[in-house]
Amino acid sequence: MRNQWLSNISGVVRIRVTGRYVEQVLNHCINEGITIWNVKRVNNDAIIASLHLEDVKRLRPLLRQSQCKIVFTHRRGWPFLLKSMGSRFGFVAGIAVFFVLILLLSNVVWNIEVKGASPKVENELRQVIQELGVKRGVFQFTLPNVEYIQREVSERVEDATWIGVRQKGTTYEFEVVEQQLPEEAERYSPRHLVATKEAIINKVFVEHGQSVVKINDFVREGDLLVSGYIGKEGEEEQKIVAAQAVILGEIWYKSEVEVPLEALFTTLSGERKVKHHLEIGGISLPIWGFGKHSFEQVEQDNHVKPIRFFQWTLPISYERVTYYESVDYERTYTKDEAIAAAKKRAKAELIQHLPNDAEVIGEKVLHEALENGKVKLQIHYQVIEDITSEQPIIQGD
Repeated sequence: MRNQWLSNISGVVRIRVTGRYVEQVLNHCINEGITIWNVKRVNNDAIIASLHLEDVKRLRPLLRQSQCKIVFTHRRGWPFLLKSMGSRFGFVAGIAVFFVLILLLSNVVWNIEVKGASPKVENELRQVIQELGVKRGVFQFTLPNVEYIQREVSERVEDATWIGVRQKGTTYEFEVVEQQLPEEAERYSPRHLVATKEAIINKVFVEHGQSVVKINDFVREGDLLVSGYIGKEGEEEQKIVAAQAVILGEIWYKSEVEVPLEALFTTLSGERKVKHHLEIGGISLPIWGFGKHSFEQVEQDNHVKPIRFFQWTLPISYERVTYYESVDYERTYTKDEAIAAAKKRAKAELIQHLPNDAEVIGEKVLHEALENGKVKLQIHYQVIEDITSEQPIIQGD
């Protein structure tokens, strides 16, 4: 007898055979190789048995030879189920549409909650997450993963120390820990201001304390700039304050950089092809974006998002594969162009390591050379920046 699972696919019928020679029907079935099982005798002129749906046509000629008749008492299997569904198409379609809608609605963002944030920080956070595409009504599988969202909001929201992101069903939760600024009183403890590096004093503006340097003075790292003592040493009226001042110094930086006259780069052309798949049990089924890309060189980006049904994660994932066309680009500089590019790169690298309020006021090429197809420069920069650092005053020393 065939496997039960295969039998249900092909279809099984239960028949009642009636006539004077029902035994001949069984013999003919054996001779013709027709599988028949679960045979039971009802009376002298009737038996019931099971056989495969596909063997019914082969059985009919044998019945005519034996002058017997059959009646179908039971039907089982996919062919009968599909036929029944076809006769109730509206009902079946309604059920299918219902489950599809539930599945889709279970993968939509319906709520965004922000906890632990002040109104200002919450407003800033909501603007950032909206720029990332996280808003009510969008499908979850089109959004970046939770780790990426957490990293982006943590970098963009300046007034937050930490932001946790969690996805709970159709809700995205953002938990914020805001920065705790030190008490204002701690900023006014008695102190001196000293130099952080070698410089020539460019500007002096003292709010509290007594300046010990003037413009054009040369100072080294650790030299006293503004004293926290007001008044002459030894006098009873001498006071100790928290020195506050803006002391700008002119500092010298030296940078070395080299730029090749010829270089090969790989860049994106802007052309792309996107394919959408459903991944079920490790099998990827394309649903949109058929055909192969025509790019000679590509860079591939895969975005996979699991599909949920209410709070359950289904063994089905949505996958978006983006193919970006990449092209090789050969860049050739003249000597003057290479020098200009080297200056631009060196200045950009310098600015990255300077404080935000620093100002580059001058640059001078100290050495220029062309060796092995590369332009090499040594550049001297003049920079104005704040050179003050706090030095606590310990009373009693």
